Amino acid sequence: MIERFSGPGTMPCMHNDTITPIDRAWQERALCAQTGADFFFPEPGSSVREAKRICGMCEMRTACLDYALSHDERFGVWGGLSEKERLRLRRTENG
Repeated sequence: MIERFSGPGTMPCMHNDTITPIDRAWQERALCAQTGADFFFPEPGSSVREAKRICGMCEMRTACLDYALSHDERFGVWGGLSEKERLRLRRTENG
């Protein structure tokens, strides 16, 4: 819960806003959570083949890719796609 006060020059009162946390339960069930980040965030020029293989077996792949696209993740393999592949996908979706 976030408490917010009225700005200067206004009647003092407190507003309570509830922020719903993003559903990230998929992250706990994703295979990458049990594997380690090294495969999914490799050094520049390293292969992402193993990360893509793991993503291909993961039932959370779609949720992962949706998350990466909606949060503009720019690094690593998410949902089976590399940075360049996600960028290409965004460009084709946006025209």
